[in-house]
Amino acid sequence: MKMILKYLSRYKKECVLAPLFKMLEAIFELFVPLVVSSIIDKGIADNNIKYIVQMCFLMLILAVIGLVCSITAQYFSAKAAVGCATELRHSLFKHIQSLSFTEMDTIGSATLITRMTSDINQVQNGVNLVLRLFLRSPFIVFGAMIMAFFIDITSALVFVAAIPVLAIIVFGIMIGTRPLYAKVQSGLDKILQITRENLTGVRVIRAFNKQEDETAHFKKSNEELNSTQKFVGKISGLMNPLTYGVVNISIIALIYVGAIKVNSGVLSQGQVVALYNYMSQILVELIKLANLVINITKALACAGRIQTVFDVESSMKDGTSGADESSNDVPVVEFKNVSLTYKGAGDSSIDNIDFKVYKGQTVGVIGGTGSGKTSLVSLIPRFYDATEGEVLIDGTNVKNIKISELRDKVGIVMQKAVLFKGSIRKNMQMGKRNATDSQIDEALSIAQAKEFVDQKKGRLDYMIEQGGKNLSGGQRQRLTIARALVKKPEILILDDSASALDFATDAALRKSIKNMADNPTVFIVSQRAASLMYADMIIVLDDGCVVGKGTHKELLETCDVYREIYESQFKTADTVKNA
Repeated sequence: MKMILKYLSRYKKECVLAPLFKMLEAIFELFVPLVVSSIIDKGIADNNIKYIVQMCFLMLILAVIGLVCSITAQYFSAKAAVGCATELRHSLFKHIQSLSFTEMDTIGSATLITRMTSDINQVQNGVNLVLRLFLRSPFIVFGAMIMAFFIDITSALVFVAAIPVLAIIVFGIMIGTRPLYAKVQSGLDKILQITRENLTGVRVIRAFNKQEDETAHFKKSNEELNSTQKFVGKISGLMNPLTYGVVNISIIALIYVGAIKVNSGVLSQGQVVALYNYMSQILVELIKLANLVINITKALACAGRIQTVFDVESSMKDGTSGADESSNDVPVVEFKNVSLTYKGAGDSSIDNIDFKVYKGQTVGVIGGTGSGKTSLVSLIPRFYDATEGEVLIDGTNVKNIKISELRDKVGIVMQKAVLFKGSIRKNMQMGKRNATDSQIDEALSIAQAKEFVDQKKGRLDYMIEQGGKNLSGGQRQRLTIARALVKKPEILILDDSASALDFATDAALRKSIKNMADNPTVFIVSQRAASLMYADMIIVLDDGCVVGKGTHKELLETCDVYREIYESQFKTADTVKNA
């Protein structure tokens, strides 16, 4: 609740005016039964047509004024609700961006998407309804009871008896359903996760003919969510019949008491009709309040889920010092007894890693699947923090360097080529915001992408579909490499980012990077021994440990793991060639 009030603080005027105009509308509505009573007692009883017309005209004026007040209140409440939700969404997105990979892995992207969309929409809807109805409905309920006292005190006691019973029903159901709505939203998280996994991995699912298994999995989760929603719906559904029952019993009591008093001459027929109208107004408002309570319960449950994301603090604290300039004397990258254990993992992914890399050197990282290659290079731009040891950039611990400055020095191309919907230019400018066309062309040329980009209609204005679906795997990889190169990083990390390229293009790419004027320090993670043969140093990993370190020639003589990888690839190639 405090979180919602925080984001509503900029809309204080709207938060005051919306309920104020709603209360004005309610005041005019409360006068209507009195006008109807007057029409019956004075107009119809005395057959005074002129008086009836005047009172009807008065009712029309009250209706028009009420409509204007209602529209004005709707405008202010919508402005406050949408503004609050917009700022909340921006703030949540910014907070998510500040989280480290560790927190992102723990929370899960499906959960975060639900928080950003469905949960915030529920909060927006709740705020809108609260500003319009939260004061109006109780005001009508208690206002109708007060007006009833002005008509007849004995008859008004029926209202006094009914309203506490109705309050117990409404708030009892509200308290009972709130945790259940939170459970429904969690079930929605699971459905979203399954859907996302299926859409992302549709090719794999079809390749292994697992459509029926995935359909069954989705159906099971969907039925669980459906069952929970039905259960909470049944509890919420009790509100209307219970409130209807209480109000109708009250109406029966009111008509019974009113009929006796009319016969005895204490009340007029118009006054009984007015009391009946006030009870009907209470019924209508309680139905609105019941729906409001359900929506408030959903909104509060969703707000609590959003707050849990805000409560997650990044385990990666920003450094305070700036990044030093690279020097030929000081290692550009140095690992000192570095180990990394992912959160929740039993064993370390890399263990006791030690090496130094100097300016302009090319370092190859090779090893079997799951040997820790990506984990190792992820420590350089500080996607994860080492659990033991130190990672130094230009002699400074990466934990002490401001993250923004550190990542300005490092350009990384990850295993999965990720491109965003938009032009090639826009994708390239993610690497460097103000990159010119000539700088982009230079990066494309180094990345061996210029040739196919020149053939695209509009060149840099060519629109890429989401995820680069209208490009081949090799084209996507070359564009992601160009995006990293456009900012001319001091340290360039290619994490198995040329796996879709043929050997000739891969060799041309490495040669172009080697001849770059800025002479960056390059880390190449690859499964191909051919891609690393000419590196200044090759690090061989096996089960998270360094089992070899040196040049290609040295490792062939001293490292069994490297020799096995090399011979398996080159002997296979020779066998195919001879066949």
